[in-house]
Parts: sequence; C-alpha cells; structure tokens
Amino acid sequence: MRCMVIVKANKDSEAGVLPSKEILTEMGKFNEELVKAGVMLAAEGLHASSKGVRVKFSGATRTVIDGPFTETKELIAGFWLWQVRSMAEAVEWLKRAPFGGGVEVEIRQVFEAEDFGAELTPELKAQEERLRTEVGKRKVL
Repeated sequence: MRCMVIVKANKDSEAGVLPSKEILTEMGKFNEELVKAGVMLAAEGLHASSKGVRVKFSGATRTVIDGPFTETKELIAGFWLWQVRSMAEAVEWLKRAPFGGGVEVEIRQVFEAEDFGAELTPELKAQEERLRTEVGKRKVL
C-alpha cells in the first residue's frame, strides 16, 4: 500500500524558519534508511503559506485567496510518499523519524485503482495507467 505521511506546519515553519544543519543531517540519515529499505517514493518540504494561495470553488465562481493562512494546525509543512505493506509498518517507520516535541504527523492511505470498484471502468483504468506512465517519464525540474 502507498501512504502519504503529512508533516503539519507549526509557528516556526509558517514564519519561514529553516531547519538547522543538525536537523537536516538527522532527517537525511532517516531518509537514507527509507530509500535503502525501498519505502520512500517521494519527499518534499513546503514553503510557508504566506507564499501560497487557495482557490475557493463556488458553482462557476473561482476565488483566489492569498496566503498566509491563519489556522496553522490545518496546514502542511511537508510530506513523504511511502510504499509499505501495512499502516502498522508506516507507523513503525514514522516512530523512528527524528522529530522533536510538538510536531504532529498524519499518515493517510493513498487510493489505488482497485479501491474504486466498478466505477473505474476499463477505459478510465487505461487512461489512469497511461497518465501514470507519462508522468513517470518526466524529469523533475
């Protein structure tokens, strides 16, 4: 199963405070373990919400809202995408992450094609597979 591991924002991440060399070193070691174990598929940190926007949909109307956003507990500071055998395995990996006190991290299972049942027609499944193949060929800029 794939899961997204979501690192919640806090006042420091929202203030643009960058991690120290020590924290980056510890996280680098942990990420190295994840890669060697074949668990990590992707990992990224996100800029503060002051550099972001939200788009609110209401019927045909689209409203763009500039950051920053006030509810820090609902914001994401970064994420991993992991391939694991179970949620329990993801939890065990996460317990080893080098986070200090006050950090909140959420693990959410990613939908797979088979999760959609009969609603995902053979045509839609073929389209999804084609798009995944196309995206997989791209190089990150």
